This record gives sequence, C-alpha cells and structure tokens, in this order.
Amino acid sequence: MDWLSRLLDIVPVSGRLEVRCLYAAPWRLVMAQSSPGEIPYHLVVEGSAMLEDPAGGPPKRLRTGDMLLLPHGRAHTLHDGSGAPPVPAHPHVIMNLIIDQNKGTGDSLDMLCGRFILTPPHDRLLSDYLPDDLVVRSGGHSTEAGGQLAALIALMRTEATHESLGGHAMLNALSAAMFALALRVASESKTVPTGLLSVVSQPRLAPALTAMLQEPGHAWTLPELARLCHMSRATFVRHFQQSMGRSATDLLMDIRLTLAADELRRSSASVSVVAEAAGYQSDAAFQRAFKQRMGVTPARWRREGLTAE
Repeated sequence: MDWLSRLLDIVPVSGRLEVRCLYAAPWRLVMAQSSPGEIPYHLVVEGSAMLEDPAGGPPKRLRTGDMLLLPHGRAHTLHDGSGAPPVPAHPHVIMNLIIDQNKGTGDSLDMLCGRFILTPPHDRLLSDYLPDDLVVRSGGHSTEAGGQLAALIALMRTEATHESLGGHAMLNALSAAMFALALRVASESKTVPTGLLSVVSQPRLAPALTAMLQEPGHAWTLPELARLCHMSRATFVRHFQQSMGRSATDLLMDIRLTLAADELRRSSASVSVVAEAAGYQSDAAFQRAFKQRMGVTPARWRREGLTAE
C-alpha cells in the first residue's frame, strides 16, 4: 500500500455530513469543542467564510471549493467578515439532512458541515500529527487531486440538494472518501504545515515514513531509516524533527502502540505475543511504553474493551 492507504488502514475513519448552512450576510456560526475522536469539517460549496483565530491573529478566509478540518476538535467560529450583528439562523429537517438558514440580504454562503469519527486509540495517531486547523484548497484545480476534490464536492452538493433514496448513506460514504482525498490534496500543497503532511511532501523523507507504516514491527534504527532516505543519521534526525515537529522514534512508537492497542481488544493473543508483533523484544519495555501513551496497562486496556462491548 501507499503511505496514505496504509495509514487509513491502521486508523479507520468514518464520516457524517450533518448540516447544510444556507446563509446570507451577516451571519455567524459558533462551534463548541468536539468530543474526543471527532474531527469537525466545513466544506464551502459556494461563497466565502472567515475563520477566527482564537489567539487573536488575523482570520483565515475560506473560498468556494475550500475545506476546513479541525483535527484537535477545538472550538471555533466562522462568520461572513462584515462585523455586523448576525441575522439569526433557523434549522429545519429534510430527508437525510438538516438545513440551517437565515434571512440575511448580503452575500450568500452554501456550506456543508459534518465530522469525521475515529475510535481510540486511533484518534491520537492522527490528531497528534496534524495541525490545529487544516485548510485544504481545491479552487483552481492546480493538481489532479484538486480537481478530484472539486468533483467530489459537486457530487456531495447534488446529494445534499435532492432528497434521493439512499442519500444519507451516500453522503456519509462520500464524507469518508473526502477525508482521504483532503489529505492527498494537502500533502501536495506548497504550504504544508509542520507535521505528518510536511514529511510526506518531501520526497527525501517519505521513504522512512512509508517504511514505518508498512513494517512497524521491524526493529528500525535511526541509521537504517536514514539510509532509506539517503541521508546521514544526523541529517535525517534534524530534517525529520523540523518537518514533523516530533522525532521518528516518537512516530514509530505511536504507530506500534496503536496497532497493539487494537490487537489487544480484537484478539485473545497474550500480551507477550502482541508486544513482539509490535516490535518490542521486552515485555517490560512494552508495558512501560503502553502505559505512558495510553494511561493504563495493556491488561486493563483489554478488560475495559471487553466491559464496553
């Protein structure tokens, strides 16, 4: 598999399209902090919106064809940018979707809002390596992936407009596909933020990421990963840290522990067998690393999973 297919194989993502916002300025949309494992998204089908910076910096403008993802699920506010008091919006339910609409008289906005859903511990592997907010732009279709995203947006708009049989299932399936496509487009951008997407956008570092995802149980060493990238150990460590914001060792540990946590809950294999498959030769080292990352021992993690089921 390519790196993204393998990542989404390790970290299953489902999608939910929930609200279609049909606003006219002035309008304002305030979203609270999301629940753990949820990544809210907003898809600007037509019009524009401003994303406020909670730190007080300049807002980000979203245009037609742009998609906003908030991997950490933080509270956020979108508005038309006019500064005028918003005209209240009122929701009404149609088949398969909620329409939130106001009676403003200014510039119009058509925006699809939903969320991507991940289950623990998979959510941490993605959220820890993606930025607080990620704007993916398909406008201009400068790449093949951008054109694909624009086509998918058009298809979702059609499904959201027509109350068709199976529309709910279609919208959710398209949402899940959109997550993979958004990461593909973002990884090809010239302004990739620090993190996972920054590493894969650099051809010299991508082989190391692919290797860790494909064979996480292998006893990778930094010199070995550096050789895959045709770098010295010191150069590889420096470039990986600068691009990812974390070390290659941290990423490898998170991949291994995500797979191990999943295996503990879906199989009856002993902790020792799971530890070895995850690349740990020592049970004690696995126990320490697992508790550090997950907050509980492997045995308790398994018991809590059985209790939940």
